[in-house]
Amino acid sequence: MAREKVITTVPADEVQKQDAALRPKLLREVIGQRKVAERLEVAVAGCKKLNEPLGHILFDGPPGLGKTTFATVLPNELGTGLQMTSGPALSKPADMLPFLTNLEEGSILFIDEIHRMPRVVEEFIYPAMEDFRIDIVLGEGMSARTISMALKRFTLIGATTRSGMLSGPMRDRFKIHEHLEFYSTEELAKIATVNAAKLNTPITPAAAHELARRSRGTPRVANSRLYWARSYAAARHDGSITEDVARAALDMAEVDRDGLDRNDRKYLETLIDLYGGGPTGVEALAATMNLAADTLSDEIEPYLLREQYVSRDRRGRIAMPRAFALLGRSQPKPKADDKPQPGLFE
Repeated sequence: MAREKVITTVPADEVQKQDAALRPKLLREVIGQRKVAERLEVAVAGCKKLNEPLGHILFDGPPGLGKTTFATVLPNELGTGLQMTSGPALSKPADMLPFLTNLEEGSILFIDEIHRMPRVVEEFIYPAMEDFRIDIVLGEGMSARTISMALKRFTLIGATTRSGMLSGPMRDRFKIHEHLEFYSTEELAKIATVNAAKLNTPITPAAAHELARRSRGTPRVANSRLYWARSYAAARHDGSITEDVARAALDMAEVDRDGLDRNDRKYLETLIDLYGGGPTGVEALAATMNLAADTLSDEIEPYLLREQYVSRDRRGRIAMPRAFALLGRSQPKPKADDKPQPGLFE
């Protein structure tokens, strides 16, 4: 059997395929986010008994915490179909028509990155969410007329990393709003163990814990670490993932003991070495690092903020003592007006 190619960076489309292969199929199989899963179980049971469609759901939280997983699990619980699209793909109302008109009774429409959906599309689906109908304008000017088309009753599930960018009227139309939190090391270790079994890869409890400890509290990252450790174990060892193999694999991938990778360290080095620890705006950091500002705020900063490597206020990002200690830098003495102002975000 040919061995897998050993890589440290997995293409985005391959990551999606890997995530899909390892996702649970039912709510009871979901590891972590138990309170969210329990509330959804109640909602599913209720809509079945009432013979009603599941209420529209909005999931928000940092990337990789299970928003898409919940969206793919719920159709299995309900025995219905699923259609998937994303906010950036919906540039005009007409882009929504194929999805809305092909919906079956009780089926689910999932829109990822829903905060990036244009306002004109957002307003177009208001009647679809409320009354299960859409208004289509035919013609132009004085001869224009509006046709109201009835839709099958359906559930819209939206996923966003920035719920604050959704308009108030849009947020209010979601009957269920769930915020997903970071996972504990124990939960991620269990995920690594279960998914290693799905991949027919032996893994020790200590190795699963090592992978979990370096996965930034995020299942998607844990799965990526697992795939890399699996490739490393196949290339350099007998295919089994032991604690030593896991540690060597992650060291080779430049993932440190706290889960920080090269981009995280580059972020902190830029903030401290070039900007004296801040405060610095995210746009300046992004331009210096040659990365998109959204990449910093959505993928890099949440973990650094959570682990207190950085803080942010209305003036920008500020390096915390833990960041200086990580890089072995001396922390400058704060000025009188340099104290962070909690709760004020850029």
